[in-house]
Amino acid sequence: MKMRALVVDDNGNNLLLEKDLLEVAGFEVFKAENAAAGIVIARREKPDIIIMDVRLPDMRGTLAAQILRKDINMRGIPIVFVTASVMSEGRKEIDAITNSGFIGKPINTRTFAKEIMAFLR
Repeated sequence: MKMRALVVDDNGNNLLLEKDLLEVAGFEVFKAENAAAGIVIARREKPDIIIMDVRLPDMRGTLAAQILRKDINMRGIPIVFVTASVMSEGRKEIDAITNSGFIGKPINTRTFAKEIMAFLR
């Protein structure tokens, strides 16, 4: 059975790149271009992992993650933030989300899928 990933990013190029890299690695991938759509898809599809940008047009990815963490069915799903904002305040914001981590942008296309798999238990 394929692992299922949800990628949430408002940048179409990033969304497509991350989706393609994960599909090549054998994932079934769902995608969303904003946090609200990501929350809806996550609840419907129950992916094994969520890859989310921090800066989204409708709300911060960390806020979307907090909303998902309030849902008992979403608590165990790792959330990996893929972001260029890795300053200390951004790290604190991410570290406050249970079962989460981050990968800095620009991503390394050769190691991205392996880095994502490392967050799966």
